[in-house]
Amino acid sequence: MVLAAHPNLGLVAQAMRMAAPRMKSIVCAHGVDVWEPLGVLRRWALQHSNLILAPSKDTAEHVAAEQDVPQERIRVLPWALDPQFEGLISPGSHPALPANFPTGRVILSVGRWLATERYKGMDTLITALPRLLTERPEVQLVFVGAGDDRGWLEDLAVAKRSKPPRAFPDRTDLLGNLRRATPRARFFALPSRGEGFGLVYLEAMACGKPVIGGLHGGAPEVIQDGVTGYLVPHGDPIQLATSLETLLADPVHAKEMGARAKQRVSTSFVSMSSLNH
Repeated sequence: MVLAAHPNLGLVAQAMRMAAPRMKSIVCAHGVDVWEPLGVLRRWALQHSNLILAPSKDTAEHVAAEQDVPQERIRVLPWALDPQFEGLISPGSHPALPANFPTGRVILSVGRWLATERYKGMDTLITALPRLLTERPEVQLVFVGAGDDRGWLEDLAVAKRSKPPRAFPDRTDLLGNLRRATPRARFFALPSRGEGFGLVYLEAMACGKPVIGGLHGGAPEVIQDGVTGYLVPHGDPIQLATSLETLLADPVHAKEMGARAKQRVSTSFVSMSSLNH
């Protein structure tokens, strides 16, 4: 049996059958990698695999519709956090937070800052921020990641009379110390329209943070709207600002949401114990 961890590797798995004709192959699909028809050979490789694993029902539906894979050969298996994740984010397991980590109420977001990935909605976060700053000037955006779109995001902040997001390129170290950032990192927001699943949501939820995600893709299968966070339409800064304001205005409510988010991760997304339809 061969497990191909990405659809692009499906061709490699099929080529191996030349040496082992009885071999079984499993291919993992993730999200945007299968949301549009692939090239002829890569689609053929998926169609001839024994099993396709998708992290969400939404992604599974795209595999069936866009790649013409029979639904009976697709299984939904949500990606899971490392069972040792809690230990990995415990105090003392990473260096301290950067000295220039902002004070005030921090809205944290993680992602690649690429012009090709503006669907993640970081521009909407910047656009929504001025609606909060009038009453809450202490609010700060913290973006963790890197990419060629940083200048565009900073220019957008100037145009919108917003605060430029504070940027930290080392994603692993900052997430590893997210608990140390409490109460500075109050919650996590990524109002994306293209998450096939959204592992970053799980990482934030495991740290006891309420999360705000897009009402699209696989995010609604991770985030329980009104329970562990909020789901907002992509590109809607008004509704996003309303959700942000709700969490900022009621810290007790936000803390309760974060506790429910952490519980959801521990009961549903820690270990990959079974395949399910």
